[in-house]
Amino acid sequence: MITKTIDENSISVMPEDSDDLLNLRRIIKKDDKVIGDTTRVLKQDKDYSRPDKGERIKVRIALTVEKISLDDVLDRLRVGGTIYESSNEAVPHGSHHSFILKINDGITISKKKWSPIEKKLLESNSQNGFVLVAIDTADCGIARLKGTHLEFMPNIYSGSGGKRYKTNFNIEKFFEQVQQAIFSISKKEDLIIIFGPGETKKRFANFIEKSQKFKIKVVEGIDSGGEDGIYTFTKSKAMQKIMSDSKLAKASTIIDEVMLLANKKSNKFTMGFEETFKTNQMGAVESLVFSDRIIQENDEQKIMDFLNDAENKGVKIYSVDSSTDIGLRVTGLGGIVSLLRYAIET
Repeated sequence: MITKTIDENSISVMPEDSDDLLNLRRIIKKDDKVIGDTTRVLKQDKDYSRPDKGERIKVRIALTVEKISLDDVLDRLRVGGTIYESSNEAVPHGSHHSFILKINDGITISKKKWSPIEKKLLESNSQNGFVLVAIDTADCGIARLKGTHLEFMPNIYSGSGGKRYKTNFNIEKFFEQVQQAIFSISKKEDLIIIFGPGETKKRFANFIEKSQKFKIKVVEGIDSGGEDGIYTFTKSKAMQKIMSDSKLAKASTIIDEVMLLANKKSNKFTMGFEETFKTNQMGAVESLVFSDRIIQENDEQKIMDFLNDAENKGVKIYSVDSSTDIGLRVTGLGGIVSLLRYAIET
């Protein structure tokens, strides 16, 4: 989340990924003020103009929030309310409008008073990213991991398959293609993690080290290239070790521990929303992982209030989605799991 404090009541924000949009859903409340750029259709009053035809213009408006909601895939946030100020006189005050906020869209939020939890949520997703590169002589899979979300690029194929191509195959041209793809998706502070079968990963690491633009880590033990290699890595112990401070690794560790406790028939974990909700009311939850399933299958505001209440109690919270195997596992376990501070008798 990119933020800039305007004054004690107003902060400008720009979400960088779906986790940021979810945090903004938890931050923005009814009666808050939101300022942003949008488009609006203005009806034409000219002679001979069609009454149903209008001109779409760009306008900056400020509205008082009445309703806020996430869409089904958590990559857009709808903020609706009543306009109290606009940069165009033709936009009437008192009319209704909705911002559709997406990744990299900027808005300014004004509150009478910011709570500690709201300020914490603005800063909670400031981790560096990782670019995962699963490379073999035949193809290469690339994905950027930010928070717990994986953004995939299309596989890059080398053209080395088949006997007729082997004599003309130039692996450096393939490496150049992969390097350009990494340039397009990575940021300066990202760590590039390279893995795959054979020695190709080491050759590629040596190749891109010449650019001196990347922090690089080569990983052994992942014997798949392409998109399959990316998924294999995100389920591996190597991922948890190398990226131990990342949200995805921490979420993965929690799920592994939940499954271990389940096998032991322990009462120090929960699965499903109702069970987790009740144990959180007792103050027993230590950490939890949830997927978009609980938002889609329950009252959205109830989930947001629950998450904020848990955070106020010191619970460590991680959201995951279907872009990773971890997200699919959590969805299969009822959409939410938690580790408890002490055992609860059911």
